[in-house]
Amino acid sequence: MASDLPAGGQRAGQPAATSSIVNAMSVDIEEYFQVGAFETCISRDHWDSLSSRVDYNTQVVLDLFAEKNVKATFFTLGWVADRQPSLLRRIVGEGHELASHGYAHDRVFTFSPDQFRADLDRSKKALEDAGGVAIHGYRAPSFSIGKNNAWALDVLAEQGYRYSSSVAPIAHDHYGWPEAPRFAYRPIAGQPLIELPITTVKMAGRTLSFGGGFFRLLPYDIARRAIAKVNNSEGQPVVFYFHPWEVDPDQPRVANAPLKSRLRHYVNLGRMRAKLARLCDDFAWDRIDNTLKVTSDVCVTA
Repeated sequence: MASDLPAGGQRAGQPAATSSIVNAMSVDIEEYFQVGAFETCISRDHWDSLSSRVDYNTQVVLDLFAEKNVKATFFTLGWVADRQPSLLRRIVGEGHELASHGYAHDRVFTFSPDQFRADLDRSKKALEDAGGVAIHGYRAPSFSIGKNNAWALDVLAEQGYRYSSSVAPIAHDHYGWPEAPRFAYRPIAGQPLIELPITTVKMAGRTLSFGGGFFRLLPYDIARRAIAKVNNSEGQPVVFYFHPWEVDPDQPRVANAPLKSRLRHYVNLGRMRAKLARLCDDFAWDRIDNTLKVTSDVCVTA
C-alpha cells in the first residue's frame, strides 16, 4: 500500500514506521452486550431492554479520529443500523467507510449457506438504508470464517462483496485459521474477492495477534514494535481492529459472565483511548477500501 502520506510522530528510541506504508484502521461496531464472550449469559430477547452505549462510545472514537485526522472502516451490525441511523450518517459524513459486520453478531459457522445469504441481505439493507452508501466490505463476527466453513467466502464473492476481513490466521480458543495466509490474498480462483486477514506477527516462533483485546490488555510498546516489524521488515501494511466498547470504562458490568470473559472484557478500558491516540500518532492509517486500491494489484490467490 504505497503512499506519500507521512507515517506520523515518532518517540525517541522507537523503531521508525516506514513512510511509504499506510495501514488499515478498522472498528467493529456492536453493543457491549453483543460480544461473543457474553452470548451464553445475555439473552437476545433482552437486548432492547438493556442500556445502550454504542452511540456514546462510537462518538468517542469518531471524535478521536477527527482530532487525529484518521479515516477508518467501521464494520457495523445491521441491528445497530436499525436503531442508530444518525450514528451511521455521522460515520459516512466524516469520510469513513461503512461496511457490514452481519446483522446480529451471529457467528458464521452457525449458519447454513442460505442462512448466511439471508443475514448478508438483511444487514446490507439496514446499513445502506441508514448510511445512504453502498456496502462493499464484510467482517464476520468473532472472525468466524475458518477452514471448516470456507464456503462462506464463496457466498461473499457470489453476493458481490469486494473484500472480506474475516479470517484470523492464529490459533485462539474462540476463532482462528492458523493455516491461512497472513496477508491479503484472493481466496477463490477467478474471483475478485480479496480477503484481508487481521494482521499477525511472528515472534519467538509463534504467530501472534496484537489488535482488539490483545492491544488493550498488553503494553503499548508490544503493538508498536509489532506494527513497525510488519511495516519495515516484511514491507506489509497492518489491518488493525478494535471495538468502541473498549473505550467505555463506564459501561454496565455483566456480573454473571465467566471470570475469564470478564477479565478479557473489562481490563484496561480506561487506558484504551490514550493508547489509540498514540497509535494514531505513531503510524499512518486509512480506511480499508482506500488501501485496497493498491493491495488488489499485488495480492495473490491462495
